[in-house]
Amino acid sequence: MRPQAMIRIVVDCAMTVFLMLLMASELLGRFAHEWIGTAMFVLFILHHAVNRRWTKNLFRGKYTPYRALQTVSAGLVLLTMCCSAAGALIMSRHVFAFLPIHGGRSFGRVAHLIGAYWGFVLMAFHLGIHWNGMMAMGRRIVQPSAVRARILRILAAAIALYGIYAFFARSIPDYMFLRTRFVFFDYEEPLLFFFLDYLAVMVLFAWIGFYTARAAQRVGRKKK
Repeated sequence: MRPQAMIRIVVDCAMTVFLMLLMASELLGRFAHEWIGTAMFVLFILHHAVNRRWTKNLFRGKYTPYRALQTVSAGLVLLTMCCSAAGALIMSRHVFAFLPIHGGRSFGRVAHLIGAYWGFVLMAFHLGIHWNGMMAMGRRIVQPSAVRARILRILAAAIALYGIYAFFARSIPDYMFLRTRFVFFDYEEPLLFFFLDYLAVMVLFAWIGFYTARAAQRVGRKKK
């Protein structure tokens, strides 16, 4: 495997892990949350650097339904990341506390809340769109198996089904649509349960992204 492909896999895996950790902000503590968020933003920049060829060709060539889906998804992820980062800078008490920013904490909280929760959902969706490409890389390392693939599909569908429950049980729609502006954390709950629920929600939207991408590819083939 080429070094650039390996870097891409490592960066994407690290971003997925950090995204999960960021959702547990108050459970891990604000100091850790700010540093993890900063690392996430650095990885986000690195992700775009290793995929700069895609960005360079953004206004070239024909747009198929699948390519349009990819582009809109990437644009929305970028928007939520900028929104979340702007809110984080305003509210920072540790990493960026040296910046001469005064006031605006109410705006910063709302921007960060919207960016974080929409970003979580859209990044999972974006991951699903690119899942075929990631699996193609994985097949170069692990020998593919029809039985294993079928088992993984059933498992993913089962986790996604539970993810629907977790999505509402964790009040994620309330945070996305600002029905509440403060996130509730149960400090007595084992951290493992929190991460398992958010992992299920991530699988749910990755699963939706995967099948949306397949539908877009089918539409593109029919047009040809």
